[in-house]
Amino acid sequence: MKQLFYFIVLIAGLSSVHSCKSLLDEDGDPLLDMNNNTGLSGPRALYREITDKDTLAEYHYNGLLVTKVITDSASITDIMYSGDKISQITFNGFLDLDGNGQLDKDSVSYTQLFTYVNNKLTTISESRFIFRRTPPVPPATTPGPQTLLKKENSLYEIKFNTTTAKLDSITMKNGPEIAGQPFAFTNYSRTAYSYLGDNVSKVIRHYGPMAGGIMGAADRKYSYEYFAYDNEISPFTLLPQTYKISRLLSTIINDKESLILSPNNPKRWSATDLMPPVPTPVVKSTNYVYDPQTYMTKGYGVNYIYKPQ
Repeated sequence: MKQLFYFIVLIAGLSSVHSCKSLLDEDGDPLLDMNNNTGLSGPRALYREITDKDTLAEYHYNGLLVTKVITDSASITDIMYSGDKISQITFNGFLDLDGNGQLDKDSVSYTQLFTYVNNKLTTISESRFIFRRTPPVPPATTPGPQTLLKKENSLYEIKFNTTTAKLDSITMKNGPEIAGQPFAFTNYSRTAYSYLGDNVSKVIRHYGPMAGGIMGAADRKYSYEYFAYDNEISPFTLLPQTYKISRLLSTIINDKESLILSPNNPKRWSATDLMPPVPTPVVKSTNYVYDPQTYMTKGYGVNYIYKPQ
């Protein structure tokens, strides 16, 4: 029944994803013109992230609160609140878990629960299910149903700098649930954030094994750096910080998106595998487009569409 409900939700999401060329939101309100000849005045909300071919993300709101995000292949993120703070995020859909630039055919379902102390996010606990579609059985050519491949649990410890209130580090512990065995964390990662002013300048993440609650030596190390920030407004300033952290944690190799934590926009960024004797960074760059209110509307091949708030 869980799997049936999951796919019903996905099918329902398909009907909510609109054409990239529509300039009206789901309420019929006008959006910011993609040609950038006009701009919104007054309060706004981020509505869509699109490329020339696809809708990457579409944000739905209840008043001022973003409550649903529909992403590639009608994947759905539902966001719940306790007061004005995010208390739970549930995702059902498809992710690029291996980082090859394409969505995996295995589907993913996870729930994250958020804990706060003195109004600061301190921990995120996550339960994740990964489903695999069985191959067709000859002579049939239609693949079989999605079946549970594995279940895993993660715990994230979030730390903020006590002076600047900026995100300082995230420590992850992760492990699979195995029937008949007590649960234990088997892997970890540590992520550290550096800043230039208010903008993220560098992210370093180390990964390694765990045994008996002890973190072993890191066996993977990556660095992400962001350069040449503009003075204009990032579209991600319109999204809750807790959602942005959750988005970074949707896969264990999504740190390249850490620019979403910054109020401005980096014109260049690099990703580096630190394990080789001579690390070689992969560098990406862009020329941004802005609207008259100095909000960024295009960068790195993605268009950002806004709606009146």
